Amino acid sequence: MKWKILFFIAITVLFIKTRDTVFADFSIEQQLTLGLLVVAVYLWVASPLPSGATSILLIALMMLLGLADGVEEAVVGFLSPALYFIIMLSFISHALVKVGIDRVIAGTLVKVSRSGPKSIVYGLPAFIAVLPIILPSAVARFKIFLPLLTRLNHYFGFGEKSLFKKFSMYVIGMMNQNATMIIFTGGGFPVLASQLFSDYGIAEVGWLEWFGRIAPPLWIGLFLVTIFVWQFLKYTTNDSEWENHRDNMPVDKNERVSMPPAFWVAVIGFLLMISAWIITDRDQVPLVLPPMLLVVLYALPKMGLIDNKVIRGYDWENFLLLGASFSLGMLMSRNGTAEILAKQLLELVPQDGSILIKVILIALFVFILRFMFVVPSSAVIVIFPIVISYAELIGIAPVNLSFLVVMIIGGMMVLPIHSPTTFYAYETGVFSKTEQYVIGIFSSFIMMLTAIFAALYYW
Repeated sequence: MKWKILFFIAITVLFIKTRDTVFADFSIEQQLTLGLLVVAVYLWVASPLPSGATSILLIALMMLLGLADGVEEAVVGFLSPALYFIIMLSFISHALVKVGIDRVIAGTLVKVSRSGPKSIVYGLPAFIAVLPIILPSAVARFKIFLPLLTRLNHYFGFGEKSLFKKFSMYVIGMMNQNATMIIFTGGGFPVLASQLFSDYGIAEVGWLEWFGRIAPPLWIGLFLVTIFVWQFLKYTTNDSEWENHRDNMPVDKNERVSMPPAFWVAVIGFLLMISAWIITDRDQVPLVLPPMLLVVLYALPKMGLIDNKVIRGYDWENFLLLGASFSLGMLMSRNGTAEILAKQLLELVPQDGSILIKVILIALFVFILRFMFVVPSSAVIVIFPIVISYAELIGIAPVNLSFLVVMIIGGMMVLPIHSPTTFYAYETGVFSKTEQYVIGIFSSFIMMLTAIFAALYYW
């Protein structure tokens, strides 16, 4: 906690000392906006207040400092469809688990495991790479796999910190979080990113178009990281157990999972929702409408998959956090703070340099800024309006730069706190700090490198 306080004090002193020079181009309103950004970053990183109270304080400060003309403008971020899309996806994930989608996934993994642990090592990464299409929540995916993989590790006769378990925790922790980006309906972070594309007039990216742009480079990056992680863990972990495992898997061998009618109704409804995203025009059918209708279907008395208890159990603190973050990001864009900040930061980029050099420097800039945020959703909301202003200044397509931001922010895994599932995997105690940092740094670097090449030559 001490380093966080010292960091905030240093930033505040720097802000005051350089106000009359570096910030000379900023108006009083824009300087106050930057000051509010510094306060927000400190509150998000140091967490001296509960996240809900922090969000309310930021909204109040917008009004107290005169940065918003009334309550309506201060809470404009809560009008974003992305927030309600995330809520709907959370309810849908809950309903799918309730009807037994987790048992189907677990049963599939058990069948694969009967060929021995090598089949899991080969099959689990491929499974996780496509699973966000079926089950949007990364946390739900982690919770489904954790107990099953722990049981398999024990059955195969491996130790608590075996090569098998470490690799499995990497897949359902770090890789799982990265894979959630392959579709913009794969979790809260890509949903927010997709909404930012629309809010800032970048592009109206459809479900298939997002998949076609993100999935290929993302899968290539994940493939490279997965190979490295396996070789690294084999080198650092005693693999004598790996060669002496039990090959067969009779546990639950004859178990048959019976699915009630509600399961098929829920799954068919989910597939119809995905089909609606693919075939309908977002200008005619709002993205949030199909999941809203599906939630209503799940809530019907004969289904009974969503009730008031489920709704009350939603993470409303996260809702407040995202809404306040959206309001701050929109404020920075509305009063020109983001644009002027981008122009000043651009002075650090050599004007006579090639586009490659400029994109690399911007990528590093995004990478460094990402360290200031614990939650990737908050990071993309604040960083996006700043960086997107670079597009016209350096001559790169805004949509390319936007996807670059998304992949770098979503791919950051250096510290356990940089994503929920990475933190959960680290908390199991399977990884040492050295293993966590080596894997996290390498994974984050490869994701950044992949994003740079994709921004220049693919997107």
